[in-house]
Amino acid sequence: MTEFAVNTGVVAPDASVPDGIAKAAELGVGAVEFFEFDRADPAAVREACDQHDVSVAAVLHSGDAANVDDRDAPAAVNPYDHETVVTALEDALESAAAVEAVAPEVFVCLDAHLDLRRDLDGNEHSHATVTRRILDGGDPAESSDDAAAGVEAAVVLGARTGSPEEWDRAAAADVTVVAPEDVAEFDLRSWLDGRTAYLSVDVDAADPGFAPGTGTPEPFGLEPRVLRDVVRTVAPHAAGFDVVEVNDRDDGQAASLAAKLCREFVYSHAAGRE
Repeated sequence: MTEFAVNTGVVAPDASVPDGIAKAAELGVGAVEFFEFDRADPAAVREACDQHDVSVAAVLHSGDAANVDDRDAPAAVNPYDHETVVTALEDALESAAAVEAVAPEVFVCLDAHLDLRRDLDGNEHSHATVTRRILDGGDPAESSDDAAAGVEAAVVLGARTGSPEEWDRAAAADVTVVAPEDVAEFDLRSWLDGRTAYLSVDVDAADPGFAPGTGTPEPFGLEPRVLRDVVRTVAPHAAGFDVVEVNDRDDGQAASLAAKLCREFVYSHAAGRE
């Protein structure tokens, strides 16, 4: 049985988003916070992981790996690599905190949406702005259409919807967008070019026929096998990984897919370090 930790947050629930990002960076782990935690996704993914022979635990604070079968025990690291964070998050926005914590060179995202808005109805820390925040270093004041202040570059795999503003930002040199029909043939290994990456899987990248349990489903998405192959490619280069936007509004398909992708990441990451 493979054991690893699923990070379910360490920051107080009433903390602000910027405070959450700062706290994550201070801790030096993929510490994140849950806002309005009323969905079943991390718990559902954890349960599905158990069904797929991957034992997981809630991460309560930084520290050494604990008995991950004890749901009350603190555990904050992947036993294969004490510098790699594996997380199951409620909302894509929380990926920004984890990215700031592990400081990768590039950001790889499987997502139906570009998430490149400057703000959504005046909210600069929305799920629709997360990739832009990661590119801009998490501070809206640093937002630029010309150069990234955060990671060096981002690739969004499977994107099939976005606003005109987002497509304009996607045209910048630090962003690569790969349409669903092109993901399987995209040379991701060459794009990575040996750089350390953070991999975020928004489950809505999958076609909703395979993972209907997500908040903003989009048709014409990816087959699970394509998501798996991306995870296998990026895992050896990854400093962190998350699966986001799973909810319980299906019969468990989305949680099961998320769990399988977590397992693929752990195995592939370990194999890549041998």
